[in-house]
Amino acid sequence: MIRRYRFEAALLPTGWARDVHMTVDADGRIAALAGGAAASAAGTADAAPAGAAVVAGIAVPGMPNAHSHAFQRAMAGAAEFRRSDADSFWTWRDAMYGLANRIEPADLAVIAAQLFVEMLKSGYTSVAEFHYLHRRRGGESYRGTNDLWQAVEAAARDTGIGLTFLPALYQRADFGDRPLEREQARFRLETEEFLRAVQARVAAGRAPAAADVRTGAAFHSLRAVSLEVLRDAAADLRRADPALPLHVHVAEQTREVDACRQATGRRPVELLLDTGLVDEHWCLVHATHATARELRGVAAAGATVCLAITTEGNLGDGLFDSARFMSRGGRVCIGSDSQISVSPAEELRWLEYQQRLAKRRRGVLATDGEPHVGTRLWTEAARHGAQALGRDAGALAVGRLADLVVLDPAHPALAGAPLERTLDHLVFAGAAAAIRDVMVAGRWVVSGGRHAGEEAIAAAFRDLMRRLD
Repeated sequence: MIRRYRFEAALLPTGWARDVHMTVDADGRIAALAGGAAASAAGTADAAPAGAAVVAGIAVPGMPNAHSHAFQRAMAGAAEFRRSDADSFWTWRDAMYGLANRIEPADLAVIAAQLFVEMLKSGYTSVAEFHYLHRRRGGESYRGTNDLWQAVEAAARDTGIGLTFLPALYQRADFGDRPLEREQARFRLETEEFLRAVQARVAAGRAPAAADVRTGAAFHSLRAVSLEVLRDAAADLRRADPALPLHVHVAEQTREVDACRQATGRRPVELLLDTGLVDEHWCLVHATHATARELRGVAAAGATVCLAITTEGNLGDGLFDSARFMSRGGRVCIGSDSQISVSPAEELRWLEYQQRLAKRRRGVLATDGEPHVGTRLWTEAARHGAQALGRDAGALAVGRLADLVVLDPAHPALAGAPLERTLDHLVFAGAAAAIRDVMVAGRWVVSGGRHAGEEAIAAAFRDLMRRLD
């Protein structure tokens, strides 16, 4: 069915426009678009399309969430007490392993559904699920269908969020081919097993019924996958799909960087770049401790860097040099990662605030071409997040999927704000509360601030959390 809308205002690639007319085709793509002085040749600015639904609100591109571990939503807030004065990422990881080894597929479906509703209501319209729960408790493999994988996909379909599913290869505990620890047994995949599963999903994903789900692949990290296996597996995956999204955790912790140098003589990002594999289909997650030279190499390759600022802050990872990277054309996207926060506005706010604290000045990530910090951060994270997910979205433009968020201009957080300050208010002044409606691939999944399934999903989640606690 073709659907037509008339928005009070919208952010188009050419800038802000009022009285925007949008036509969405049966595949959920924007077929025609026009508004004010910013009109597309594919639409008409003379009158609203016949039968258009009037939307009294401001439409902005939906935000792709480029890095998520859904099961970790069940431990958000549960590790915020100090065990010792040596608490770190590595002690947090022990607690995470404890949760990972208790989750059953039915539990994961409940957790993911609750998380995905929260994402949608906060402005995330799609998610890259970096998934490394592969086996039964105890380490046995599933026969036939992998129930843990299916749980995530079912939750995405039930809630309406766009999904890029990233099965993660995880084979060793650390550099030097240290064998997996007992707590990591559920994460193990053999290389051939991994390749067969991803290739089968890629083939199945070409069917029209699978249009809402994109398959990519992940390498958990260079400490968890040898460079030789990564190189060979990436080449095989490229033959299956030349545009397959490939993600990897890299250089998140200084201990990881030091161990990589000791084992290989090179730093993790340096090692990855030296393979010659990194291109625009790669997403480097964190890259917190990359050098200036490495950042130049990542930017030149056209790869994205996914920053999960609230998780990185929560775990004490360190500060990514986003000002340097973005000034060199680096492509930044954002993710909720450990789910300590599920808010694109908060991720972007702290992306800027980190730089303000480090440099002791304001407006660090603005540019002469875009002086509004909120606008620059939202539009770039949306565009580059879509690139990282391999999803044809990230902007309100003809041919793109209609993934969008509608803000209520009557909300107090937007009171008196000129149109061009809308995203500044969204990122910095609490206007995330003004998110009223959310559309994914042309379908309304949040209306009037409410997701149709949220009460039943929340009830199931509460019951599960009482059992898990």
